[in-house]
Amino acid sequence: MKFSTKCVHASGGPDSTGAISHPIYMSSTFAHPELGAPGYQYTRESNPTRDRLQDLIAALEDGTDAFAYSSGMAAIDGALHLFQPGDHLILGDDLYGGSIRMFTNIYEQYGIEFTYVGTSDLDAVKAAIKPNTKGIYIETPTNPMMEITDLRELSEIAHNIGALVIVDNTFLSPYFQQPLNLGADIVIHSGTKFIGGHHDVISGFVIVKDEELAAKLRLSFKTIGACLSPMDCWLVIRGVKTLALRMEQHQKNAIALAEWLKTQPKVTKVLFPGLPEHPGYEINKSQTTGFGGMLSFEVDTEETAKKVLEGVELIQFAESLGGTESLLTYPVTQTHPDLKPEDAERKGITRRLLRLSVGIEDTDDLIADLAQAFNK
Repeated sequence: MKFSTKCVHASGGPDSTGAISHPIYMSSTFAHPELGAPGYQYTRESNPTRDRLQDLIAALEDGTDAFAYSSGMAAIDGALHLFQPGDHLILGDDLYGGSIRMFTNIYEQYGIEFTYVGTSDLDAVKAAIKPNTKGIYIETPTNPMMEITDLRELSEIAHNIGALVIVDNTFLSPYFQQPLNLGADIVIHSGTKFIGGHHDVISGFVIVKDEELAAKLRLSFKTIGACLSPMDCWLVIRGVKTLALRMEQHQKNAIALAEWLKTQPKVTKVLFPGLPEHPGYEINKSQTTGFGGMLSFEVDTEETAKKVLEGVELIQFAESLGGTESLLTYPVTQTHPDLKPEDAERKGITRRLLRLSVGIEDTDDLIADLAQAFNK
């Protein structure tokens, strides 16, 4: 099936009732017809509605197994359970701030060692490798600086030392990028974002191809219990049906807004992988089918940034991303407040930087809203 058809049908056909919309199985427990009979037992372990969603997400990422978690952070936590005290991981140095907070405040205390590297520089990645390096965790594009990593080359480097490659694919969604087909071992999503797509459900996903990895993940998944509820699973299934359509409009709007922002006198920099001048443009084109709906831009002063944030009317000043409504975010105080000021400044996450999650509204309306905010 083509991707857009998978979005609608890969969760499976109607059940025995003929229901086109798959039922929400709200039961916490299931009766057994006889001793030893196969089937469902307890929703923390498995649930028919969640199974439908997991099959759908696995199909979209071209994986063999997927795990639906209660949030994107829970999904990251689930993947980190594959590692042990004494292991070393290389991390991209421009990750979502919540991920950094988890690695620093939780997993470093458990004895896992981390080294942050700009993974667009593969020589820097090689230089960071240690005898105990067991994994490389990245985003591409990164949040919020939109840096691009060559997934094929990175995967080869990692696999040569027996390390796993974990890719947070939230920004592009499986519609535009499928890291498992580029050499990655594990794909993570905050399903709250583009996959759910409507700002109405929190969810996270881990997807793999390798059966051994899947078995390890399933053990921690059912044991810890950070699984997605049946109702939320149904909401995500419903959201995914329009994923392909939404991603095309997100991208159409993002390209137009990036080009418009370049012409604005108070904008000093536009960070969007779909601009030919972006340093990662060619690599991104080689490993994706598009550029997505996320961009960041820098303005001339902190005062301008504040004026734009408070001046938008159609676009909402809010944290998060990936939904039908456009959201403007201030990374330095919203997504990355835990960074040390000097680290934030070094990465370009300053009080002049804004991140825009471009929604599916009419392009001209979005441009008009930004224009009036700049000119207030």
